[in-house]
Amino acid sequence: MSSSSALVVRVAAEIFALLVLSLATAIANAQDDVVFYADDIKDATRRYISQKQDDSGLFSIHDEVTGETLRLRFVKIHDPVRVIDGNRYFACTDFAVPDEPDKLYDLDFWLRPSDGKLVVYEERIHKEPRRAALWGWYKHPRYTFVNDEVVPLY
Repeated sequence: MSSSSALVVRVAAEIFALLVLSLATAIANAQDDVVFYADDIKDATRRYISQKQDDSGLFSIHDEVTGETLRLRFVKIHDPVRVIDGNRYFACTDFAVPDEPDKLYDLDFWLRPSDGKLVVYEERIHKEPRRAALWGWYKHPRYTFVNDEVVPLY
């Protein structure tokens, strides 16, 4: 093979490699550009919860404040669910202590796209049940949000 033919083959191979890389990048970016709606956020959150429920339908979460593992019954997802920074999503939920439907925890879930679908990557206890003498059980917050960032209250 002549040197000019070898050069043409090498240049063609480099162009082919660039095209393959460009195509792979375009496919990855297309997956990132998937639009998710409120129902998608809720469905992904429900799917995550159901995958973590035991045979009796209880969801387990580690309480970082008390050190115990809580086993709670899913009640509902609050409206609205939210988009954060265009690429992260958020759902707030209620879970009840088994056999005590008024004793509610508020759990928060953060989601992000992965392989074209939403997946939960973080869960936290936002509010814990406290009992007031005058009105019964209420949800006491552990943190608040400032510019979509968690700020502990105590």
